[in-house]
Amino acid sequence: MNDAGGGDFAVVVYREDDLWEAEALPTALTENLDGLIAALRQQPSIGGTIGLAAIGDDFFVALRILGSQVSVFLSDLTASVDWPLARQVLNYLDIPIPDDEDLDQVLPAGDMSIFADLGVDEMELGALSGDLDLFPDEVLASIGRRIGFGAALERALDSGIGS
Repeated sequence: MNDAGGGDFAVVVYREDDLWEAEALPTALTENLDGLIAALRQQPSIGGTIGLAAIGDDFFVALRILGSQVSVFLSDLTASVDWPLARQVLNYLDIPIPDDEDLDQVLPAGDMSIFADLGVDEMELGALSGDLDLFPDEVLASIGRRIGFGAALERALDSGIGS
C-alpha cells in the first residue's frame, strides 16, 4: 500500500451489492472521534460500516457501526498522551489516560472482537496491533485483506486521501 501522504488518513468501508467499497474521508476526521462516528453513520449499509483512521507511524483506530451499536478499537492506548484522537477514544471507552510510567509497551484498548465475525479474531487483532515492525497503514491493509476489502481500501487510499 502506498504511503498515504503524511500518514494520516480516515476511510469508511461498507458493503454494497455484496461487494466491499471504501471511500476516503476528510483527513480532519483523524482528530475528531465524534465527527468520524457521524461520517460513518451517514453511509447507509445493511451490514453496518467500518471506519479506519491511521495516525502517521503511531497508531490506528477502527470503528464499526451496526445499527445503534458503535464498537471502537485503539491499537495503542499510550498514544493518548500525544494524540487527540487517541485521548477521545479512551474517553469514549471510559478508560483513564495512562501515566508516564505506564508507557513502556504497546497496549490495545477497546473492542478486541470488533472484526471477529468477519474473520479477524481477538488474538490476531492483538498480534497485528502489537507488531512493532508494521506501520498502522500496513496493519490496516492486512486486516482489510483478511476480511476481504483490501483492494477497495487500497483504491480509496490511492484516489482520495485528504479530500
